[in-house]
Amino acid sequence: MSTLLIEQPDCPPVSGLPQDSCVATQTDQPNAFTSLTALTSLALAACGGGGEDSSAQANASSHAASLEESSDAADDHATAQSVTATSETVPQVPPTPEQAALFLQQAQFSSSDAEIAIVCKIGYADWLEQQLAIPLSDTCWNYLMRFHHNDEANNFFGPTADRISWHKMIEAPDAIRQRVVFALTEWFVVSSATFNETCFASAAYWDMLAEHALGNFRDLLKAVTLSYCMGSYLNMVNNLKGDPATGREPDQNFAREVMQLFTIGLYKLHPNGTYKLDANGQPINTYDQNTIVNLAKVLTGWVADTRNEIPIKYPVSFRQPMIFKAERHDSSSASFLGTTIPAGTDGQKALDMVIDTLFNHPNVGPFFGRYLIQRLVTSNPPPGYVARVARAFNDNGQGVRGDMKAVVRAVLLDPIARRPGRRRNLTSGKLREPVVRMVQWARTFNAYSTAPGGEIKLDNTTSVTFGLAQSPLRSPSVFNFFRPGYVPPNTVMAKENMTAPEFQITDENTVAAYINVMEWAVGNMLQNLKSNYTAELRLVNDVPALVARLNLLLTAGRLTLESARLITKAAQSVPLDHPDGGPTWRIATAVLMVMVSPDYIVQK
Repeated sequence: MSTLLIEQPDCPPVSGLPQDSCVATQTDQPNAFTSLTALTSLALAACGGGGEDSSAQANASSHAASLEESSDAADDHATAQSVTATSETVPQVPPTPEQAALFLQQAQFSSSDAEIAIVCKIGYADWLEQQLAIPLSDTCWNYLMRFHHNDEANNFFGPTADRISWHKMIEAPDAIRQRVVFALTEWFVVSSATFNETCFASAAYWDMLAEHALGNFRDLLKAVTLSYCMGSYLNMVNNLKGDPATGREPDQNFAREVMQLFTIGLYKLHPNGTYKLDANGQPINTYDQNTIVNLAKVLTGWVADTRNEIPIKYPVSFRQPMIFKAERHDSSSASFLGTTIPAGTDGQKALDMVIDTLFNHPNVGPFFGRYLIQRLVTSNPPPGYVARVARAFNDNGQGVRGDMKAVVRAVLLDPIARRPGRRRNLTSGKLREPVVRMVQWARTFNAYSTAPGGEIKLDNTTSVTFGLAQSPLRSPSVFNFFRPGYVPPNTVMAKENMTAPEFQITDENTVAAYINVMEWAVGNMLQNLKSNYTAELRLVNDVPALVARLNLLLTAGRLTLESARLITKAAQSVPLDHPDGGPTWRIATAVLMVMVSPDYIVQK
């Protein structure tokens, strides 16, 4: 037996993963093992290590843009005056299967044969409109009720809080909405650990984001602000007015983060996302400590809505927006960001004034737009791309600000995202998040649960040594698992000051752990989540065709000739009479090697 030691063999496994080993093995297959080792080495080399946090300025994208090829820069300039990126600004020729697959992998989590065929037939814009029109799928709350988790044994059961998120991403029919929801969980960050990993709290938060993910950003911002989960995480729930007698001051946590992270950022921005500079060439702050103090006063007086609640059995406070208690509110005058709330203003009206002020700030379009581009398309969007998405945020073409569907269209249909036939350059693309890779595997190969009733039982995967270093709604801080401005130190990216957020959780340990997890997944060794390789098994005797299929579905045709050769050779070396299930193991070998290759891990 040849053994590739990835982790220590005695490392404790994640619940939902095999209980016997943290070692990746290839049994009696020297060729497969050698090739897997080679690809693993390539993946490690491509990652370059996570290193220390070194957040870049927002205008790093401007510097990176100077590296764009002249043809790409011409694309950007030619559409710089367009109000939004619509079907009129993307190529009208039918996309190739590879182009359709890339589009699908950016828009949602995966690309199937049927989806690729439809996109090739009707084009990007029409397919996107069909998907954006899909109704909101059933709620996480109802999912928990269906599996009878509204009892004391399960309500505070941590793994159940994780499973609902995986369920939505893997199984929900409104895949674009769920992809945006996942991105929003990394923007409006909460952590299930804050509310005791209560599954109904996590369900309520995911459902709230899903309800507003394709609605209006203002409604989304207000819903987040009044969410019990956010209130619990950033201390707005039960936030009391100041008391001069005791020296108590209103908590400033949410007031600070709603500006810094959720709406306007630290520095004033041009519409294209680059910094506005003062006379000394320094970025201009968007707010100061006095702004935080005044905003914190206005945000007092909100408490959990426990009316009609039956603890454990029906914890409605997790689901209901917080309610206002006037006696706890500071109703003195407050001024912030050019807005003054007069003394005595009703607290609920005052909150709406806060939401309106933040929502209408000129920074929000480029600040949030750049973030969503990073999550879906590329880590280093050029300024023109950001500007077009910001325009879509500011005006959807019908005078509506904050239309999330318009923003999603602008991100996905922009010429930079859809440039056909261009050679991908140094600044294009992004590292796929580990969670997105796992979901792509599950959706691509129609993974199904073997648990009673078909409940998805994939649990906490945040471990950096035997997990994915990431798990939905489990961020270690309000800054998410990685920061939008992260620049990997001691790399070519650092030399060029290019942001690469996902690299903040990428190093030799997490790459190796990811390989282990994916070996368990693709080899159907997860406890109750199994892949369906029916379509792939039809090609088990034609390995080049099998690899070509995986190349399309997983990488959108990005495998290099050398990678394809290595994968083909490794899969062919697995005999069909292998005692572990030859045909399935041959398929699993090919799938694993594609999914650990840098050609796959870097989405371009």
